[in-house]
Amino acid sequence: MSPGPSVVPLPYSPDQVEQHLGADWSSVMLSAYRWMVLGRTLDARMQALQRQGRVGFYGAATGHEAVNVAAGLATRPEDWIVPGLREQLSALVRGHSLETYTHHLFADDRDPARGRNMPCHPTAREVHYVSMSSVIGTQIPHAVGLAFALRSRSDAGVALAFFGDGATSANDFHAALNFAGDLRLPVLFCCANNQWAISVPVSRQTAAPSLASKATAYGFAGTRVDGTDFVAVYGHLRSALAEIRAGHGPFLLEFVVYRMTPHSSSDDPKRYQPPTWNDEAAAHDPVTRLESWLVTNHLLPADERARVFTEAEASVRAAIEAAEGTPPPNPGSLTEDVYSPHVSAASSGVP
Repeated sequence: MSPGPSVVPLPYSPDQVEQHLGADWSSVMLSAYRWMVLGRTLDARMQALQRQGRVGFYGAATGHEAVNVAAGLATRPEDWIVPGLREQLSALVRGHSLETYTHHLFADDRDPARGRNMPCHPTAREVHYVSMSSVIGTQIPHAVGLAFALRSRSDAGVALAFFGDGATSANDFHAALNFAGDLRLPVLFCCANNQWAISVPVSRQTAAPSLASKATAYGFAGTRVDGTDFVAVYGHLRSALAEIRAGHGPFLLEFVVYRMTPHSSSDDPKRYQPPTWNDEAAAHDPVTRLESWLVTNHLLPADERARVFTEAEASVRAAIEAAEGTPPPNPGSLTEDVYSPHVSAASSGVP
């Protein structure tokens, strides 16, 4: 991940970064870098383990790190994250334990889902992170319903609905935006446009000039953002959340990113991506772009950079060792957590 000559530089002076991120901009940038490196390290290790057969499935978020980390840093504890597919890193940034998440990836006895959900589908109630379903687009109306509940309870939180470019072709996307716009709900729609709905490019999905422009039909604004530019992502998230909290209704942000790995561990992108894709994606690598800016502006000395990588590797390795040392769920636990303990056999009609 060392900066190379082909990397597209972040186009900001320190003063401009302060305008986007606020007075504590340097600590935000360094925190973001540490989290992005952790996410990249976790992806690399888990993809290798999946290929070795040590975990059953893994969907990497490589290339999406700026969006996921910015969402974790820009939101408040009262906000809710309703993920689409690759937002697990935002849960970690918001306080979900890396070790707990790794137990989930291994579906072991300390997995909060007790092995009943696919890997990369965690739930983290303590940080308001809702489990995804893998069914394209269904989470978007769920987020709208959550936003309606927040307003009904006079809760200050905002619901963030994440989804990919492919989900904008799903009926649920349009129904959700219609309800949110009509009811002026506190929901931020976050489209992570990695330019491929598995193997279908955006150009074959829609004739719209951008996915953000689709918000106009439902009565609210949408903005397209370079999702590989952490400064732009964080700044737009912070601004949109402030507008929503002020009662101005929903907003749509389209983050254009590059999917730098296969769609999942079951995919072969060489069959459909152009041969130039990897080079273009590498030039827009969000981790390398942020690292290059920090080095250029003397905020990331070589020893600190090395320490960030060492700590990330150690954290991921320790979490994996803990998970691999944990037995699988006892088969007898299969019926646990299905019925409320307060429902008796007689009242539930169970003989």
